[in-house]
Amino acid sequence: MELAIYNTSGKETGKKVVLSDEIFGITPNDHAIYLDVKQYLANQRQGTHKSKQRNEVAGSTRKLKKQKGTGGARAGSILSPLFPGGGRVFGPVPRDYSFKLNKKLKQLARKSALSYKASEEKIKVVDAFSMEAPKTKEFIAITKNLGLEGKKMLVVLPDTDANVVLSSRNLQNVKVVLASNLNTYDVMNAATLVLAEGSVNVINEMFA
Repeated sequence: MELAIYNTSGKETGKKVVLSDEIFGITPNDHAIYLDVKQYLANQRQGTHKSKQRNEVAGSTRKLKKQKGTGGARAGSILSPLFPGGGRVFGPVPRDYSFKLNKKLKQLARKSALSYKASEEKIKVVDAFSMEAPKTKEFIAITKNLGLEGKKMLVVLPDTDANVVLSSRNLQNVKVVLASNLNTYDVMNAATLVLAEGSVNVINEMFA
C-alpha cells in the first residue's frame, strides 16, 4: 500500500511511503484484538480494592440474644453481615488482574489493528512531525492543516520529542506515543493514526 507523505502545513511533499502488506494489509483477527485489548485494560487496574470480612470488623463477639424463644432469627454477634457495621459477604480483596498472552498473538493483534486503520484510510504520514518549542496553539494549527481538528488521533513518533509531547498533552483527543510502544488499544481507540515518516521503519523492524 502506498500513501502520500504530507508536511505539517497539510500539503503533499511529492514523496510516497510504502506500507508493508504483511503488517498493514492482513485479514484482521477480531478475537486477537479482543484479547490484547482485554489484557491492556486488565494491566491498568491497580487491584487494591478491599472490604472488611466478618473476622476483620471491630466489635463485640458476644451473643446478642438467646438462641430460642424470641420469635426472631438466630443472631450470633453484631459482626454478622446482616447488621449495620458488620462484615461484608464475599467482598473484594486485593488481586492481580494481569494475565499472559503469547507474543505471536499480541503481534497478530497489533497487525490486525493497523490493517483495520489502513483499510479504512485512517492513516496519515507526515514527513517530520517536530516543533521548535512547546506550543499547544501551533500543535492545533498542525491538526487543522492535516484536516484532523477535533478528531481523536494517535501521533506515532520514531523518537522522543519533548516539544511535541508537551504541546499535545493538554488536548483531550490527542495521544503521542513512540512507535516502539505502539499497542492495540491505542490504535483501535484512535479515529486516525498520524505516523511520522521515520516511525514506519520502526514499525517494520518491530514485526520483522
